Amino acid sequence: MRKVLISACLLGKKVRYDGGALAVADQIVERWRSEGRIVSVCPEVEAGMSTPRPPAEIFKGSGEGVLNGEVDVIEKGGAKVTNDFLAGASIALNLCRKFDISVAILAEFSPSCGSSAIYDGSFSGKKVPGMGVTAALLREHGVQVFSQYEIAAANNALIEEIV
Repeated sequence: MRKVLISACLLGKKVRYDGGALAVADQIVERWRSEGRIVSVCPEVEAGMSTPRPPAEIFKGSGEGVLNGEVDVIEKGGAKVTNDFLAGASIALNLCRKFDISVAILAEFSPSCGSSAIYDGSFSGKKVPGMGVTAALLREHGVQVFSQYEIAAANNALIEEIV
């Protein structure tokens, strides 16, 4: 049975920077949960960051730039947390390797987990096309990454693997 990596906040765990969750109510996720398919991860928490914690954004770039050492992840207030985000991404990749996971559902807009859009680094609420650090690292290693708005597509990707 193929497992799926899912952001812990999407499963209702209060691990977001503000101490909240982004729980999704979805029949597919509930079926996966009952089948024991889900591997939960919060890259920031796994890397040792606290909950709550200051909000962080990728400054003038995206996850690929962070992986390449070109840009940093900065907390509101200016502290660099790039190494924490890289460590969390590495932990998520190791979970994918350990459980032979090739499909992940990660929280959109997060500097770790955003798969198609993230905040622009100005802490103004402006979103730009791009990936978070974890999403970029997983894709670089062949994991298909979807957002919480693409659960049906993630399920189809799993079904295609099995067939």
